Amino acid sequence: MRDVVLYRKYRPKTFNEVLGQDQVVKTLEGALKLGQISHAYLFAGSRGTGKTSVARILARELGTAEADLYEIDAASNRGIDDVRAIREAVSTLPFESKYKIYIVDEVHMLTKEAFNALLKTIEEPPPHVIFILATTEMEKLPETVVSRCQVFQFRRPSQAMLKEMVARVALAEGFSLEPESTGLIALLADGSFRDAQGILEKVISSSRDKKVSVEEVEMVTGAPRGKLINDFLSALAGRDAAAGLKTVALALEADVDMKVFLKIALRKLRFVLLLRYAREMETDIRKELSPEDFEFLKKLVERKDSQINAAALLELLNAYDLVNFSYLPQLPIELAVVKLAGESAR
Repeated sequence: MRDVVLYRKYRPKTFNEVLGQDQVVKTLEGALKLGQISHAYLFAGSRGTGKTSVARILARELGTAEADLYEIDAASNRGIDDVRAIREAVSTLPFESKYKIYIVDEVHMLTKEAFNALLKTIEEPPPHVIFILATTEMEKLPETVVSRCQVFQFRRPSQAMLKEMVARVALAEGFSLEPESTGLIALLADGSFRDAQGILEKVISSSRDKKVSVEEVEMVTGAPRGKLINDFLSALAGRDAAAGLKTVALALEADVDMKVFLKIALRKLRFVLLLRYAREMETDIRKELSPEDFEFLKKLVERKDSQINAAALLELLNAYDLVNFSYLPQLPIELAVVKLAGESAR
């Protein structure tokens, strides 16, 4: 067993190590050089994009010792009494540093009363206190709080960035991953560095050797087998409703998450359209896929009767949005298959 989980072990320690947030890093570094320090920062963005890591780096750059750095999880310390305790504590001087820094994670979870109690402290904190608020849902924050902070929006990392990070961390751990393996992990991570590292940790912990195949990733994550997705695409290409519905049923029997099923199918569908209309991208797409998958998609492109087109992609995108709201998660996919197949008869 590893002593430290991967997302903690490879958490960035300096601004140079932060990935995908250049607009945030450059602004903060420039402000530090000029000595323009805000009394309150708000870091907003989806989960696993580096908000807390950057907050800790900023604290370190300001010379704040561990004894003067306070991290508070607003999800579990969300009441007015918790905020009152902060208000009382900020008046005392730091132990070892110039600043006392309070990192308040998931700040949108605070109650209305707690926000009201915190507002005055954020507006006029003692000169030795800096607040760094972090949230995944900025729309839930009162405008009075947002307006008193310097706001930084954190971006979701691209698939390419996640793939590069996964490959680098795996190599540092002594493992090598097939390109399709890193691609699948990046896809399943859904725009989160932390989730990508969590998935990678599960995969390499169960690997029998130091080389991780895409089949191992599928087995550990519960992602559908590549052949099942390819069969689904073949059914769409031929507008074969029966075959398409059968692949959905087989995915359900294998306990595959329907959203994951669609996400992988959409990725391959996109590649089909790119291979058809942007042939100069063929070399890059080849790197993303196994040789077998690449040849399969090329054949779909070359099929004269293929019904894979922009309309099919759009229909599945709509199904993807509906999966979470459907009583039966498979139902939006089944309806999309029937609709696309039925269009050939009109």
